[in-house]
Amino acid sequence: MSSGSRRGFLGTAVAALAGATIAPGIRLIDLAGARAPGEKASARVRWGMLIDTNRCATGCTDCVSACNKENGLQDTGRPKTDAQWIRKIDIKELKTGRQHSAPVMCQHCADPPCVDVCPTGASFKRADGIVLVDRHTCIGCRYCVMACPYKARSFVHENLSAQKPEVPRGKGCVEGCTLCVHKVDRGDGTTACAEACKAAGHEAILFGDINDPHSAISKRLRELPSRQLRADLGLDPGVRYSGV
Repeated sequence: MSSGSRRGFLGTAVAALAGATIAPGIRLIDLAGARAPGEKASARVRWGMLIDTNRCATGCTDCVSACNKENGLQDTGRPKTDAQWIRKIDIKELKTGRQHSAPVMCQHCADPPCVDVCPTGASFKRADGIVLVDRHTCIGCRYCVMACPYKARSFVHENLSAQKPEVPRGKGCVEGCTLCVHKVDRGDGTTACAEACKAAGHEAILFGDINDPHSAISKRLRELPSRQLRADLGLDPGVRYSGV
């Protein structure tokens, strides 16, 4: 079978799987959308984050711990294979010697390269800008891992247990930060990392709708100079950084 024929067959098979019903009225593609019952993700909204590195404390990993707890990521004692949806990095300005600490996660790009290279459509972007992975159609090829310039995706090497119903995960699948989409869809209005950062007294992470000029994050973006990581790539990430 030619490569073109294989791609056509694979696309047809994935489309059929995505449209298949697993219970009356429930389709896998609807579950993948992770939206609230009766409410669709809207392009009027674009969820994003503002990371203020001037407020981010060096050595603090509360955001990482909160992400792991919220999403059921467990430490197996094997760092090379453990899933990591958010990580802390240290940045040093070569000219001034000034150092910053900042969390890095999936940047939820407007033009995500992970979606472009995915052969099955498992990597996809919702209308509201949240980039997700449908574990039902992910074949574990890891093309998206290689395509992501932010090193923000993990591959699940281990059999998983004690998973959280709101955050389905699976061995052999790729995953990454979902902007706590389950919390977004139930109306919490924030993420686990932002909550933890606020509780620690830093308030370095601000989550919200960057399309809404009246939202707290939009107002803050107008007040603070900010930048996108690797803006030169033209991916238009939804996560912005201030102080770097």
